[in-house]
Amino acid sequence: MPPRKRAAVGQGELPGISSTKEIQDILWKAADKLRGSMDAAQYKEFVLGLVFLKYVSDAFAERRAELAADPELAEIPEHRRAAFLEEKDEYTEKNVFWVPSTARWDYIAEKATSAEGGVGKLLDDAMSAVMKENPALTGVLPLIFNRDNVDQRRLKELVDLISDARFTGHGDRPARDVLGEVYEYFLEKFARAEGKRAGEFYTPASVVRLLVEILEPYKGRVYDPCCGSGGMFVQASRFVVAHAGRDHSDDIAIYGQEANERTWRLAKMNLAIHGIDPKGIGTRWADTFAEDKLPDLKADFIMANPPFNMSAWSRKEKDPRWVYGAPPQSNANYAWLQHIISKLGERGMAGVVLANGSMSSKQSGEGEIRTALVEADLVACMVVLPGNLFRSTAIPACLWFFAKDKTPQGGKALTDRRGEVLFIDARSIGTMVDRTERIFTDEDLAKVADTYHAWRGTKSAKDKGIKYEDVPGFCYSASLAEIREHDFILTPGRYVGTAEIEEGPDAEPVEERIARLTKELFEHFDEAARLDVVVREQLGRIDG
Repeated sequence: MPPRKRAAVGQGELPGISSTKEIQDILWKAADKLRGSMDAAQYKEFVLGLVFLKYVSDAFAERRAELAADPELAEIPEHRRAAFLEEKDEYTEKNVFWVPSTARWDYIAEKATSAEGGVGKLLDDAMSAVMKENPALTGVLPLIFNRDNVDQRRLKELVDLISDARFTGHGDRPARDVLGEVYEYFLEKFARAEGKRAGEFYTPASVVRLLVEILEPYKGRVYDPCCGSGGMFVQASRFVVAHAGRDHSDDIAIYGQEANERTWRLAKMNLAIHGIDPKGIGTRWADTFAEDKLPDLKADFIMANPPFNMSAWSRKEKDPRWVYGAPPQSNANYAWLQHIISKLGERGMAGVVLANGSMSSKQSGEGEIRTALVEADLVACMVVLPGNLFRSTAIPACLWFFAKDKTPQGGKALTDRRGEVLFIDARSIGTMVDRTERIFTDEDLAKVADTYHAWRGTKSAKDKGIKYEDVPGFCYSASLAEIREHDFILTPGRYVGTAEIEEGPDAEPVEERIARLTKELFEHFDEAARLDVVVREQLGRIDG
């Protein structure tokens, strides 16, 4: 079969795979080609690194085609036109990464077979060239393709497969949006493949969206102290664009930290793909407890999914962050909570995913710390989540929400919630998409988020015309006095009670129903006894 002929960018419809679903399928096949020769974490870097390189090349080619089609190009002398198309500023001013000629995908695809040193060296050189020309990507892209343990034949097949994936030419959708979807799809697929290990880089989309929908980070500084692959930041940016438009995407500034080197690299690429400045997560990975990279930060919004019940953590007894009590070495849950509170601005809000045990544990002083947090009136809302949301752990989870200021906040005219905590029991909501995984639908997310917004009296609740009221079995606004009566245990089930069962107008009265069911039960017993006698008689005849 003759090789596929590729049209030049800007010359009509390009051949190759184009729909997002087709791209996802093609690239997952690419991942499978390496699955047997390396561990999941390594092939994740391989595939996502190559996908990123293909994306920056496609986006560069798309911008180059725009410049070539610009009528002003005709006014430039012909001998200078080629130089104009290579002017770096014409790309970077449009937030397009500059891609040197030897890193462009057409060059890589053409030289993959004949390159001196092999395709692995060709790819490592391309990654190095892109990082050298784009400081935001310094140290981010993987230089792992020319190692001895890499099967160069399979790597060439991988390049061929990725060549069929095109991130441009999708109508009004920019390449960034298309690749963003593909990248998120891959993170989820790798999370499923890696199981428990995936918890360090991936938080289920349903949980991230719920945090964002409740916090409503329209504007300000957004922080994640254990940012994984950056999903919280991506969803926060998406929230702003959805509610205020793409022109307001810069209304939030992101700050974060990640302890795992590979995960930090994934986050850098993820943010860059989504048009979010990756400088916010630093120039190097680092442990938040051992080396706080942002000691002076005061954030408007904090979202985090720390490792549950972490025992191996860098604990300092006299750490200034332990305002409400020193957390135990055996469990970092309350270390994360206090670190997060230390980063909140005067009116800052935070949403944190933790194991359910954090709501009631009294071991090693955790009960005393929780008491201090409640008495300081920092806890705004507790949400207990249903099971099966997390593929990476079977530990039941909950959400803690903190607010530094529960007053009406002047012109915001919020409902004064000083001395109150909202409890939401969300264990009965969500949809099982298969035997092991649950997701929240848009309606599920709205149900929980609207409840919080109505309780707080936010503008979004007022715009919808909704007002808060306790709903038995689902939500309850408790006073600090009530929480003291429950010994500062924050499990929503203790407060929301049992859901009321609505009886129809023709429903049978409860007393009559009990009497009828009791009578039917005894009748069943009588029938069972009669059958037992018959069986015994028949068995006796057989034995005789």
